[in-house]
Amino acid sequence: MSRITATVLITFLGFVPAAQAQDFTEEQIKELVLQTILENPDVIRSALILLQQQEQATEAAAAVETLAAQRQMLEQDPNAPVLGNPDGDVTVVEFFDYNCPYCKKAADVVEKLIANDPNVRVVYREWPILSEGSVYAARAALASREQGKYEEFHWEMMEQRGRLDEKSVLKIAKSIGLDLDRLKEDMNAPEVDEHIETTHALAKTLGFGGTPSFVIGDALAPGMIEMPTMIEMVEASRNKTN
Repeated sequence: MSRITATVLITFLGFVPAAQAQDFTEEQIKELVLQTILENPDVIRSALILLQQQEQATEAAAAVETLAAQRQMLEQDPNAPVLGNPDGDVTVVEFFDYNCPYCKKAADVVEKLIANDPNVRVVYREWPILSEGSVYAARAALASREQGKYEEFHWEMMEQRGRLDEKSVLKIAKSIGLDLDRLKEDMNAPEVDEHIETTHALAKTLGFGGTPSFVIGDALAPGMIEMPTMIEMVEASRNKTN
C-alpha cells in the first residue's frame, strides 16, 4: 500500500483530519491501517471505493484539461480529412485503422450519422497500428486527397471485409479511377507523414490504446459506439454548445 493510499484511508476512517494525516510517519500509518483491518475488515471496501472515486475524478479532470489543450488540433487540423458538413455545429473525431474490424462496424454508424444529421462534421485521424497493410492503406487514403477521391476511397476500403494490403488497396484505388502512379508518388508526401505522426501523438496524449476511438465534444470514447449512443453523444455536445 502506497503512502498516499494509506493516508487517504486513515483520513476516511476518521482517525485524524486530512491536514494532520500528512504528519504521520509511515510506521504509524501502517499500524493504524492494520488495527482497522483486524477490527473491522468490511470498512476497507468502503475506503477503497472512495479512493477509486477520487482517482477517477482526477483522471477525468486530467482528460478534460488535455482535451481542451488539443481541441484546436483535433477539430481544425487542415491536414485531416473532413466528411459530412464542413461547417457543422458538432465535430466527431475518429481515430481508426482500415484493418480494424470494429472500425469497419463503426464506419457503418458514422456513414448513417452523416446521412441523417446535416449538421455534423467528421474529422478522420488515420491511425494505422495493426499491420504494414494498415500503414499502406492509410498512406494511400491520405494521398488520394490530391485527386479528390478521399471520401470514395475511404468508404470503399471500409467495405472491404478482408485484410487490406498493398495489392488489395491498389485494386480498390484502380476501381474508383485513381491514377496509381500519381497515388504512389503522393503517398510519400510530407503531409502524409505529418498526419500519421500527429495522429500517433494525439492518441498517446489522449490516452487512447486502440481503434476505433472517438472524441465528441468534451467526451473521450475509446471503443466501438453503436448508433443510439453516437446520436446521444452528438446531441449532448450540440445542446452544450447551444
